[in-house]
Amino acid sequence: MVSNSDSGGRVLNERKGPIGKVWLVGAGPGDPDLLTLRAARLLLSAGLVVHDGLVDPSILAMARPSARLVSVAKSRSRHTMKQEEINALLVREALAGHDVVRLKGGDPFIFGRGGEEAEACKAAGVPVEVVPGITSALGAAAAAQIPLTHRDHASIVTFVAGQCKGLSDQDWSGLAGKGRTLVIFMGVATAGDISDKLMADGLAPDVPVAVVEKATRNDMRVLRGPLAGLAGLVESERVQSPALIVIGHVAAEADNTIRALALEAVQ
Repeated sequence: MVSNSDSGGRVLNERKGPIGKVWLVGAGPGDPDLLTLRAARLLLSAGLVVHDGLVDPSILAMARPSARLVSVAKSRSRHTMKQEEINALLVREALAGHDVVRLKGGDPFIFGRGGEEAEACKAAGVPVEVVPGITSALGAAAAAQIPLTHRDHASIVTFVAGQCKGLSDQDWSGLAGKGRTLVIFMGVATAGDISDKLMADGLAPDVPVAVVEKATRNDMRVLRGPLAGLAGLVESERVQSPALIVIGHVAAEADNTIRALALEAVQ
C-alpha cells in the first residue's frame, strides 16, 4: 500500500520504499523526427523501456546503452504478452522502485490501450503520466499528402478500429460517405470484411480508398483504388502492418495535392 512521500516528493511503498513512475509515451507514426521533445528526453534518460512491436527500431536506438528494453509486441495471431500481463509488468516494475517508459506506437490513447494501463497503475497506487504522440492517422495522412479534412470534400473525420470485438455486429452506417473521411486502424487482416460491411451499409463501391503502409518510414507505400477492390489491393500488394486505410473523396484528392505541390516547387 501507499503511505506517504519522501522528502523529494516520491510516493513511498510501506514495504519496499520509493515507488517508481510510469510514463505512457507516444512514439508517433515511425519517423524519429516526429517524436515530441518530451518523448525524446524520456527515452534518452530511461532505465527501462517497455515497447510495442510497431515502434520503429531507429526510435529504440535512441535509448541509452544501459537501458533495459522489454518487448511486449502484439500481432493478430501471436502476443508476446497478454494485456493483463503488460499491466502487471508495469505495476510490478514501478513497485520495485523503477521508473518505466511505456513506449507505444502513435498516441497512447488512440487505440493504444493506454487507458487500461493507466487504470492499472492508478489502482496499484503507481504514479502515471501520459505523454501524447502524433497519432498514426495524422502521421500517415501528412506523409501521404492526404488532407483528412478539406473544405470541398470532408468536414468530419472518424477513427475506427478494424480489428476489435464484435466487428461484424457494429453499425458503421454514416461513418463514411459524402462530406466524411473514415480512417481505419488495424484493418489489413479484415480488409474484405470492412469493404463488404461498408457497402452493405450503403457506401458506393467506387468511393476512393488509400492504404498507407509504414507511414513516414523510408519504405512507406501509398496504394489507391475503389472501395470494392480494397481486399484485392491488400492481397495483391501484400500489405503489411503497420498500415492505415483512408476512405473518402480526400483519398483521391491526395493525387491532386501532390501534383500541385510539385508544380509549386518547379515555379
